[in-house]
Amino acid sequence: MYITGWTALLAVVGAVPAAFTQSRGVAWLWMLGVIALAILDVLLTVPTRAVAVHRTVPASVRLADEATSTVRLVNSASRTVRGAVRDAWPPSAGALANRHPLRVSPGGGATVTTVLRPTRRGDRSGAEVTIRIAGPLHLAGRQRSLTVPTTLRVLPEFASRKHLPSRLARLRELDGLSPVMMRGAGTEFDSLREYVIGDDVRTIDWRATGRRAEVVVRTFRPERDRRVFVVVETGRLAAVRVGDAPRLDASIEAALLLSALASHAGDRVQVTAFDRSERARAQGSTGSALMPVLAGALAGVEPSLVEPDWPALVRLVMDRLSQRALVVLLTTVDASLIDSGALQAITTLQASHHVVIASVDDPDEEQMLHQRGDVGDAYAAAAASRARLERDAVVAAIGKIGADVVSATPDLLAPRLADTYLKLKASGRL
Repeated sequence: MYITGWTALLAVVGAVPAAFTQSRGVAWLWMLGVIALAILDVLLTVPTRAVAVHRTVPASVRLADEATSTVRLVNSASRTVRGAVRDAWPPSAGALANRHPLRVSPGGGATVTTVLRPTRRGDRSGAEVTIRIAGPLHLAGRQRSLTVPTTLRVLPEFASRKHLPSRLARLRELDGLSPVMMRGAGTEFDSLREYVIGDDVRTIDWRATGRRAEVVVRTFRPERDRRVFVVVETGRLAAVRVGDAPRLDASIEAALLLSALASHAGDRVQVTAFDRSERARAQGSTGSALMPVLAGALAGVEPSLVEPDWPALVRLVMDRLSQRALVVLLTTVDASLIDSGALQAITTLQASHHVVIASVDDPDEEQMLHQRGDVGDAYAAAAASRARLERDAVVAAIGKIGADVVSATPDLLAPRLADTYLKLKASGRL
């Protein structure tokens, strides 16, 4: 039950005769009359159970895009239903104008829509749908909140996809270059051509030479069907906010761009989210089917306030990969990697694969280094300088192992990681 403003106004009007008569009895009689009318109005109101409610939303929506929540109401009563409906969602779903007027004819239906602009990725569950049915006197009515289970999956924004066309153009340039003369494992035969001075004699194809009147050599190109294994680390440092979002979101953006680029290059991509156990994974999909699967898998991943289990991660990677691959570890490069066992894990992986470490830099740290306004700024700059020196020492240790390190601010990490991948392709290391 609820009362309207008309009930309150009618109660206030009763103060006029009470004031003239100076009688409490008149005032109480008036109030009892208003209450009786309100109760009568409720009794005459169509029961809320006569209205069936169904709510539908799209299966998924990309962060920063709009989705629509549609509520369908069906009136099974013999009277017209008038009132309002509220389609409630949590604040992170970004529901706009979720209160709608309601008028449904007997046996008819009505549809109301609420625009959703999610502000966080993940699964957003709809709250209750509240129906208010006004009584014929408009003094009171019936109200009921219904649980209508509905879930909207908010996919990562993938804002870094704006960098994909330029990287694909560079990838086509690499494919369009003259075949690179190389030997050994990890190459694919491309074509035969006439021998020229300076060619490696080990590339001579003696059978083809015997069939022709000239010496013929084999040319090779970098192997396309390579494995790219991306690890999105979801430990405690992934929860640290850098700018307006946690580090994990920037890592997911980098994983999406790299996966899209590697898929276009013909490589087989696997992605896992890991801390002490595997939180999500995407594998077995190729081509245009990869990105929807990957976005859906990473949408609901949240950081855990635990230290990553690096030996378990090594075992996972070794079990999944049966041949040499590019292993990309999206984590945080700082002094804690030395004591946590991460360096030993990187050493083990580097022995069988090529490892690239990608880390998100905090842009606030750069500002702290240059601020000298007061004593507090000086201490902050000293702390930032010490953190940078420790991080540089960790980067140097990783470099001695043979792995590559890519670090950048959240907006730049994805394109720089993609550039590193292209450099590896161009140099024949991948």
